[in-house]
Parts: sequence; C-alpha cells; structure tokens
Amino acid sequence: EIPRGEIFVIIGLSGSGKSTLVRCFNRLNKPTNGRILFDGRNLADMNQRELLQFRRNNISMVFQSFGLMSHRDVLGNVAYGLEVRGMSRAEREKKAMEMISMVGLDGWEHQNCGQLSGGMQQRVAIARALAMEPEVLLFDEPTSALDPEMVGEVLAVMRDLAQNGMTMLVVTHEMAFARDVSSQVVFMADGVICEQGDPQQVFTSPSQPRTREFLARFMAR
Repeated sequence: EIPRGEIFVIIGLSGSGKSTLVRCFNRLNKPTNGRILFDGRNLADMNQRELLQFRRNNISMVFQSFGLMSHRDVLGNVAYGLEVRGMSRAEREKKAMEMISMVGLDGWEHQNCGQLSGGMQQRVAIARALAMEPEVLLFDEPTSALDPEMVGEVLAVMRDLAQNGMTMLVVTHEMAFARDVSSQVVFMADGVICEQGDPQQVFTSPSQPRTREFLARFMAR
C-alpha cells in the first residue's frame, strides 16, 4: 500500500523482479494473479481502452532508455503527450516550457534531443512525464544508462520532485538516494518482496539475511 506523496523505492539485484513489479503498476506487464488497486479501481480488470484512459489521466513513467523521439526537439518531445491529449498548441507549449524550466533545461527547448548528453535526455523524459500532470510517477532505473558523472543531475531533479510531494515509485541501484530520499524501501530477491520498511530501519537494521548481504555488498561501494 502506497499513500499519496510517498517516495516508494524498490531495490535488489538485477533480475530480482523490480522492473517487472513496477511495470505491473501501469499494466505494461499484466499480472497473472492478484489485483492492482488505484483509488479502489482494479487495473488488472481494465480493458485496453480503459487502461489507455487511466494512463493518460493518472500515471506517467520514466524509462532507463529515455524513449525520446529523435526527430523532435526538446519542446516537441515534452509537449507530445499534451498534443495527443488534444491541447491547443499555445497551451501545450506554455505547459511544456514550464516543465523544461522545472528540470533545469531553460534555453535548450529547440535543441535536437540526439545532441544532448544522457543526463539531459533523461531530464527531458522526466519533463515529458511531468507535463501530463500524473498523480503517480514511475521510474524504472532512470540512471542505469547514464555515465557516472551524469547521474547526479537526474537524481537532483528527482530529489526536488520528492520535496514537492510527488508520489513516486522508483526502481534504482542508487543506494544513497534510496536511503536519503525514500519514505518506504522494498528489497526484492527472486521475484519476492523480502523486506519492506522505512529507510532508517532497512538500511541500518535489516531483519532478513538476504537484505543484510545485499546492503553489505552495495553500500560498501
């Protein structure tokens, strides 16, 4: 259960099921069993039309591979979802410019996305997701495709979102971010949630041996 305004972070080794879990939350992966409830509505029972409408109105996702359109500039990428929604050009460009400024890319709105650094491209992807004004923002390892020196700029944007009360579900290997920013941490292994709790408890006194082994390995880096 994830209350509004929570930063819910999922950690674990590669292949443990983290991305599969977070992709179930917007039905990019369809669960074989169980329910996914959003304000009492079960996403698992929605047909494709209902699901598309739900995604447009409630949830956005930021992927590790950016997913930008190379033939559009920064403004065109950020405004795309608003265009699909039917917003007028003036309205969508105004909204897109606000989001571009929010992620620190003022002055880059007419730059081709293929000419940006990886960190800047990921910030464009975050701005595009935010432009849809989602109630929940999903992140699937948003820094894993970045060079180490670019990770900080993306995490800084995510920290700002956390301070502004955005509800976020984040799959990440960035342990410091999980420890310092999250309100709840889940540790997964072999497709199972092994441990869940507030970051202070999970990172300083984990109850499960597998959690302790994982943190000893990754926090020492």
